[in-house]
Amino acid sequence: MIRKTWSAQQADEWTKEDWIAIVLSPLCYVLITIGAALAILLQISGFIMLLIGIVLTVYLHLVIDPKLKAISNEYETKQQDYLRELEAKVRWKSINQKEP
Repeated sequence: MIRKTWSAQQADEWTKEDWIAIVLSPLCYVLITIGAALAILLQISGFIMLLIGIVLTVYLHLVIDPKLKAISNEYETKQQDYLRELEAKVRWKSINQKEP
């Protein structure tokens, strides 16, 4: 039902997992915020809201984290390739500058 493995290109496209994250993110935020405030006041409804918010946040993490990791891994790979290329260019320049 929820996809766990992604390629970087697949993760970059909009899927149902993104829509789940769009709906759950503000809902989790509201439930945790209001739940914490009411729990501080020792209201039972606050503890229930806080618990539901925490459970939904864990579910949200399980849904969206694999996509984010796939995109992040691709970005890190591109960044390392760019840095290697940049370093090679800088070395070539410094070698050429030393010669009279």
